[in-house]
Amino acid sequence: MQLTDLRGRRVAVWGTGREGVAAVNAIAPVGPADLVTVMDRETYAANPWTGRLAELAPLHTGPAALDALLAADVVVRSPVIGETHPWVVRLREHGTPITSGTALWMAEHAAATVGVTGSKGKSTTTNLISHLLGAVDRPNVMGGNIGIPVLDLPPADRYVLELSMYQCADLTDSPGVAVLTSLAPEHLDWSGGEAEYYRHKLNLVGHGPGAVVFNANDQRLRGELATRPGLPLVPAGSVDGAPAGSAADSAGGRPDAADPFHVAPGPDGTDWVRLGDQPLFPRTALRLVGRHNGWNLCVALAALRAVGVDCVAERDRLAAALATLPTLEHRLTPIEDPSGITFVDDSLSTIPQSAIHAIEAYADRPLTVIVGGEDRGVDYTPLREFLAEHEVTATLIGIPDSGPRILDAVKDLGTITTVLADDLVEAVRLGRERTPAGGVVLMSPAAPSYGRFDNFAHRSRVFRQAITDTAG
Repeated sequence: MQLTDLRGRRVAVWGTGREGVAAVNAIAPVGPADLVTVMDRETYAANPWTGRLAELAPLHTGPAALDALLAADVVVRSPVIGETHPWVVRLREHGTPITSGTALWMAEHAAATVGVTGSKGKSTTTNLISHLLGAVDRPNVMGGNIGIPVLDLPPADRYVLELSMYQCADLTDSPGVAVLTSLAPEHLDWSGGEAEYYRHKLNLVGHGPGAVVFNANDQRLRGELATRPGLPLVPAGSVDGAPAGSAADSAGGRPDAADPFHVAPGPDGTDWVRLGDQPLFPRTALRLVGRHNGWNLCVALAALRAVGVDCVAERDRLAAALATLPTLEHRLTPIEDPSGITFVDDSLSTIPQSAIHAIEAYADRPLTVIVGGEDRGVDYTPLREFLAEHEVTATLIGIPDSGPRILDAVKDLGTITTVLADDLVEAVRLGRERTPAGGVVLMSPAAPSYGRFDNFAHRSRVFRQAITDTAG
């Protein structure tokens, strides 16, 4: 369904956040027979619905909101409105088509789009792809879940989009290059279960992508892709220490699948980024720490290759560009402190797997980790297994609401000290007290921010202010 298909139809835009505003501004000029906006509940992201917006699409709330949805020919939902919402269930039973701003936009721009999703790594990988394309004279516009809503994107020859599971769910067109960084259970309250979450996430590749670039180091992702035969798979990374080409070959990958980007020892014995047997540049060209960021870089390079960039010929420019990569806020962002402690803002960490990678990056230093947030019932066994297998020595400080449950999962590990805090500010104070100079206080919550904070950025601001306030 394209925007022009909404001409002459009754359309309800569900949500008044930035995606809802973008949808109204894009749909109104098309000429729908009727255009209304619906808000089922007040949220931190809601915009005042007055003036021009109210004239274009009058707002319905309360009992009238559901009536407005059921009267519509098409409902355009904002990302936060999940499959388990009772009104979504009613609309499905009613046979009302549900779409999204991202799906409407993608129907017209799929061929020119590199779409990136994953349970972790999607922001970093999107940032890498966009930045590196620009460095080799491939202009592009970055947006989606990071930056600009897709319906507000300016005209461009190439788009690089970060796409959340919410934004993938309603797609009926796959991007020309679909990029998958990882899979782990998340947003189960939205999707209705783990299998449903994977199905919505991988809807990105369900509608004729030209190439599917994926992180072959992620076992769950490999397994899910193996159940979807016929995809044009392009692996990046390695499986059990070996280049991942054979994994893609067995799954019917593209001809270049047997020649993947991966990180392995180079000519000087240190880690290099390689294409097949050919070393390109040292892994240290990318300043982002952690093994997972090496994988993200390999995935990004594979995406560049999928759109026609000769990464061997351009290796010098690509390596130089990594030195100027824009920093993503709230993703393993170090904050130096006069005490000699390094505080690290990883507020974007909302699942155990992202916290695992963050801990791995700093496990060689005295380490305190602040964990906990909105409790969505996520299984923290993977975090416990990682800490036990690698015998990580650390102090874990748990904050509401899921912090106590995380600490309970690891409390019997001999190398882990557990401490409860009433809130994030107290956790920062305790981190200062328990971490020596040269050590790290890492906020990698392994849980969403909602409930106690407006969003991950709000959580980050509270963390940074607490660092300042406890310095004296």
